[in-house]
Amino acid sequence: MSKKTLENLKAAFAGESQARNKYEFFAQVAREEGYNEIAAVFEEAAENEKMHAEIIIDLLEEIGDTKENLKKAIEGESYEVREMYPEFAKIAKEEGEEAAAKYFELVIAAEEAHANKFKQLLDKLEKGEKATLEEKTWRCTVCGYTYVGPEPPLEVCPLCKRRNTFVAVD
Repeated sequence: MSKKTLENLKAAFAGESQARNKYEFFAQVAREEGYNEIAAVFEEAAENEKMHAEIIIDLLEEIGDTKENLKKAIEGESYEVREMYPEFAKIAKEEGEEAAAKYFELVIAAEEAHANKFKQLLDKLEKGEKATLEEKTWRCTVCGYTYVGPEPPLEVCPLCKRRNTFVAVD
């Protein structure tokens, strides 16, 4: 595939993915404000954007078998943990954006948990074992902050500050 078309497809995928999430958030606000029909239109548009993104990802040939997908997921999450979010936190601090810096620092734990979970599953698949997780994974139902351990981490989520939001997801 030509370089410019590849760049355009990647930009389109990012745009469609972002639009989908925004429309889901917009739908939630509309529903909370009692505008159910408007929420339904946003939700339909979000599903359409998801389909557009799926078509693009197929054109990019970025979906492999489960092992390949786990490897790509590990690579992406590890990049976020090692490079992306630490750099973003550093810049936010330098610019005096403490709330953003705190978010970037806290979300690293969630991304690291994702990478670790993917690594455990890939390791089991490569050994020919049943791909299950040994420890419980706890996720905040509000923001997705993830923690791995025998019990939920805290009464208050360190990322979104909501109380008692953790559920086991294994």
